[in-house]
Amino acid sequence: MVEVRVSPGRSLADRPVRVEVRGLRPAQLVTLWARLTDEQGEQFQARAFFRADPAGAVDPGRHPALGGSYSGVWPMGLFWFLRPDRPFRRLLKRDVAGSPFLVQLQVFDGAQLAVSPQGRPLACCQAERWYVGPGVRRVPVKEGRVRGALFLPPGAGPFPGVIDLFGGAGGLIEFRAGLLASRGFAVLALAFFAYDDLPRTMAQLDLSYFEEAAEMLLRHPQVRGPGLGVVGVSKGAEVALAMATFLPQVVATVWINGTASLHGNPLVYKDLLIPAIPYSIERVIFTELGAMDNLAVFDDPQDPAYSTSAIPTEKIRGKVLFVVGEADRSINSKLFAQLAMARMAPGSCRLLSYPGAGHLIEPPGSPLCSMSSIQGTPRPVLWGGEAQPHARAQEHSWQEIVRFLELHLGSVATVKL
Repeated sequence: MVEVRVSPGRSLADRPVRVEVRGLRPAQLVTLWARLTDEQGEQFQARAFFRADPAGAVDPGRHPALGGSYSGVWPMGLFWFLRPDRPFRRLLKRDVAGSPFLVQLQVFDGAQLAVSPQGRPLACCQAERWYVGPGVRRVPVKEGRVRGALFLPPGAGPFPGVIDLFGGAGGLIEFRAGLLASRGFAVLALAFFAYDDLPRTMAQLDLSYFEEAAEMLLRHPQVRGPGLGVVGVSKGAEVALAMATFLPQVVATVWINGTASLHGNPLVYKDLLIPAIPYSIERVIFTELGAMDNLAVFDDPQDPAYSTSAIPTEKIRGKVLFVVGEADRSINSKLFAQLAMARMAPGSCRLLSYPGAGHLIEPPGSPLCSMSSIQGTPRPVLWGGEAQPHARAQEHSWQEIVRFLELHLGSVATVKL
């Protein structure tokens, strides 16, 4: 009897699992098929073709995929190379604390080339992929002006504190905060526009709002001070770099594919005003699929006319980890990382730069999203990246991000699922 198993069957989304098929004929050609339906009903699928070994087994961690959604030996290939059935869809967990993603795994005889597999599967099973570990609590935050969600590991703490920021689409995105809390951090997923009663659009970057959030987090009895960390991607990385520059509470910053100058929105803080470099939207390029390639929208930050828009990173006293996807089609993020680092003190920063990785570098449970629709844009946006190097970048960078935060914020207790 053919059997497919995934172990563990219940796991955190950033952790590896093992897929095994037993009971096949030696050298039998089979298709392993993974399917996931997100909370909005969108379908994501991956498949790979294998030949069973002499014992009638298939193990993607030992046996190379001959073709399909990927080729070669990728233990997590059926999870990392999921693709949407409809274009411009991003796999994004919204209900982080309430339910897992359910991945259906099926084995079919032969190479299934159709969009949907034909016939009955030889075997099937299900994997649960969670974004919070047991005992992690989600606490909605509505205190003063601050809006977001606080994720607390189990136990009394105190835990090292982290603020988690996403980008220009606004709203509140929580999946990374849930995974970091499962690693032992107290994480505030912070919204800064287009959420609850916050402004619908961002007219300016008011750094006092982020200072209020930092002070609120450090006052929490289960958060260990005196410093905290910030993780930001895209516009959130720009904000994170400004926080590291001007807020003494920020001692460890993870900057992922952002800028080192103010763009689109000026920064205001007390008596400080940093003007923004305007977007040159007339230079947007529409791809054959209709997505917007925004790379040329950013003017050269080295132009002397924009010198006053640079974030003065020489003022940073903490540590910064710069994470760059060299195939980023949204921002020339490597240039911005290099410009920021050139102003910083020796030993205060480190660069992780990944050829072939795109803009949305996320925890390794997230398949590449090279283009997607986002709130506030008339057409989908091109993010860039190639599936296999992007997957390697996510796996490596996530481990480095966690180590960086542990090193500079103190030891943590990992939650086991």
